[in-house]
Amino acid sequence: MLSVKIIISVLLGLIVLSLAASMFSMVKDRENSNRTVSLLTIRIALSIVTFIFIAISFYMGWIQPHGVLPS
Repeated sequence: MLSVKIIISVLLGLIVLSLAASMFSMVKDRENSNRTVSLLTIRIALSIVTFIFIAISFYMGWIQPHGVLPS
């Protein structure tokens, strides 16, 4: 389903955005490490949610794996 692929793409985009924000926070605010830690925690939570969503989508039959066979 296209909507599942869109949700997965949005979640992966949010993970990258959170990682970039935490990198910027780490470089810019060296004294305030709490913001960096909280942004990295958000990234980890988003990664776990994405993994669980992919597993549920596979189990429910919303997405199907496909093999890439060399020709």
